[in-house]
Amino acid sequence: MKQDFVSLKGITKVFGAGTDEVVAVDSVDLEVREGELVTLLGPSGCGKTTTLRMIAGFEFPTKGDMYVDGERINDVPPNRRPTTMVFQNYALFPHMKVKENIAYGLRISGMARDEIVTRTNEIMRLVGLQRLGERSPAQLSGGQQQRVSLARSLVMEPKVLLLDEPLSNLDAKLRIATRLEIRRIQQRLGITSVYVTHDQEEAMVLSDRVVIMDAGRIQQIGPPSEIYAHPASRFVADFIGRVNFIESRARANALDGTVEVDLFGSTHQLTSVNKNFGEGDRVLIVARPESIELAGKGRLKIPAIVRQAVYLGSLMNYRLAVGDQEITADMPDPQLHSVYKEGEEISISFNDQSLHVLPYEPPPEVSSND
Repeated sequence: MKQDFVSLKGITKVFGAGTDEVVAVDSVDLEVREGELVTLLGPSGCGKTTTLRMIAGFEFPTKGDMYVDGERINDVPPNRRPTTMVFQNYALFPHMKVKENIAYGLRISGMARDEIVTRTNEIMRLVGLQRLGERSPAQLSGGQQQRVSLARSLVMEPKVLLLDEPLSNLDAKLRIATRLEIRRIQQRLGITSVYVTHDQEEAMVLSDRVVIMDAGRIQQIGPPSEIYAHPASRFVADFIGRVNFIESRARANALDGTVEVDLFGSTHQLTSVNKNFGEGDRVLIVARPESIELAGKGRLKIPAIVRQAVYLGSLMNYRLAVGDQEITADMPDPQLHSVYKEGEEISISFNDQSLHVLPYEPPPEVSSND
């Protein structure tokens, strides 16, 4: 098993003092294994970028310790840390050619010219820039400029690659292509990487593990599939993908990680994050829209009424009234299925393996200023 390579122990970052004090990062513990790509994911202001900047040395922790490859780096200046950062705004020198931008860090480090040329050419081939070395940044597309920024970081052969929302300035199609390229290069080099984004899909595609943050604290750490299928809280479930929260009651004590619950009048034995539910305890059933099956009236177990039907090309999205609750459901490939109309009575069923039970939490309060 690979060893922990980046280690954060009790990291806290406080800005300001007194009544102006803001705790941006609050007692964060995180271990990143060698060769792993870990993504810090969360809403704006959750502390993910501040955490990344502390690893890079652009901010210093108020409390706690940070280690890279066993070396404590709290007091090491940024230019002496074994890390490099890829920024969201590229930060390329407009008066330099592509190859000069990539080689800049090597040149100021005093490396021999022949070695600079060799390493620059190697990294340009790796990221697909070998034919663009003589161009200026202004002659490149956004995706090409981001590859130059990535190459400039990689050519330094850092122990840890840090990426701060590097795709946020690209259009949707280019983001998809570029994130796959970043993942390919990271895996080929086996470089330990910490990535920051607020884009859930990006985190799911890129990461070995995802770290969900909110209000400066880590809410859950795990592989993308675990985060999606077994969220640890209402916040995590709501932040990753689309979700229905169905309020219910436990019918029996949980055994072996499962609990019996009432689901619109029938009993279901579902996976639970909490093994200590008592009979009658309020619970939240987490149901993703794709886990709900729809059929004509009476064919499946639970009656429902279509309140809204939205055609999205690859799927139909339905808003349904079920009992005294509302849920959303997706039907893929609508060209091959009946399309139900608003007001139509239908039936639904749930795939129990795709459902997940959480302790009851009320929905978050919405600020009156929103």
